Order: sequence, then structure tokens, then C-alpha cells
Amino acid sequence: MNELAVVTGATAGIGKVIAEALLAKGCAVAVTYPPSADGDPADVPAVEGARAYACDAGDEAQVEVFFAEVQKDFGKAPSLIINNAGIQTWSSLLDLKTEDWDRVMHTNLRGCFLNTRIGAKAMIDTGITSGAIVNLGSGCNKLAFPKLVDYTASKGGIEQFTKVSALELGPHGIRVNCVAPGAIETARTRQEAGDYAGKWSRMTPLRRVGVPQDIADAVLFLASEQASFITGQTLNVDGGVFCQAPWPDYG
Repeated sequence: MNELAVVTGATAGIGKVIAEALLAKGCAVAVTYPPSADGDPADVPAVEGARAYACDAGDEAQVEVFFAEVQKDFGKAPSLIINNAGIQTWSSLLDLKTEDWDRVMHTNLRGCFLNTRIGAKAMIDTGITSGAIVNLGSGCNKLAFPKLVDYTASKGGIEQFTKVSALELGPHGIRVNCVAPGAIETARTRQEAGDYAGKWSRMTPLRRVGVPQDIADAVLFLASEQASFITGQTLNVDGGVFCQAPWPDYG
């Protein structure tokens, strides 16, 4: 893969591993991180070999500037966009604050929309005829996750946004797909529950928890020529955990 790739929200967790995997495959990579209140990037973890940009994924003006800077710095538009930036809040529906709903939608769904629209325009305007966009969804694309009201709504929206984007961008040679992770062990998810890996491994048919590399491998596949006739699809990378229906133990 000798392409220029953009990965949003890629200075930690799954996004960082995706960026590192793309670099290992020979891509030039631009990553974004949320700008700090004082604009100081000193504490941003580096992705060695990638160029990092401060950009609020849900801020239209910042996304416009980001893609313009990427084109200037690399001399071309990206042909691969990974919409990874995402946040979540833990709250029941009745307790969820409106500002938290807005914040999650701003980053997750609006961010996916803005980076897709602006990035796709850059591809088309610079003559790229074989582009790929991969959106990061979740098992809650289709299943309700308790106390993740805003997150679940945003990820369900991303799946439908993926489909309509694929329909409209297909004639331009741009494929759009979604990767829906299951339980993936990261520094963040380990804070959700004690023995995160143990709890989810017992529930998962493959009897292990996922790791960020599992998601990176799926992204690389959907970005590759091997997936050149795949668009508008969601690939569940969950060890089978969300394909099972609740079932009583008959003994």
C-alpha cells in the first residue's frame, strides 16, 4: 500500500494501532488528536512516522483546515480515510445530560460526516479515482447497549451513514465501509470493569477478548485491493459475541 492515509483520533488505543499498521504497510499517515484548551500539543502521544495535527473532528472549520494542511504538507490528497475519533459517556437515558448527548454526537457522528464529506471532496477534486473510507462502528450498531444511550445512537447512525455514503461516492470510485468492534481490550476499556478480558472472554464464542490489532487487520483488508468490490458493508470484528441470541439453559 503506497497511499496517503488519514486516521482521526489516532494518538491512543485502536486508532494508534491502526495508524502504526498503515505505516508498516508503506502508507504515509496523517493523524489527528483533539486540541487542548490551551493549544499546547506537548502531551500528545506520538505515532512514530506519522504527522500529527490538532483537529476537533466535529468542527467544520478545523476539519477544512486539516485537509488543506495535509494536502499542502504531503503534496496530495489522502486516498484513504479512517474515521476513528469517538467518545462515550456512561449514563442511563433518564439521567443523560443534554450537553453529553451533544458532545458525543459532535465527535462521533458529526465528525464522521465532516471528515467523509470534506475528505471525499478532496479526493474527487484532485483526481483520485480509487479511494477508500473506513468508519469505526461498534456492536451497538445493531444491539442496544445499556447506559450508553448517546454512544449507541451515534454508532447506529454511522452504519446507515456508511451505506448512503457508499451509494453516493461509488460512482467516483470511492468505497465506504464500516468496522464494528466487539469487546476490545485497551487502556480505556480496562477501566470499565474489573477483569475486563476475563468477563468478555467467557461470553465470546472464540473465548478471548479482542485486541486493537484485530481491528487494524480488518481496516487494512477493507482498505486494500483485495476488498475492491466491497462497499456499503459492516464487518463485525467481535469473536462472534454479538451474533448470539439470549437462550435459556434447558439442562
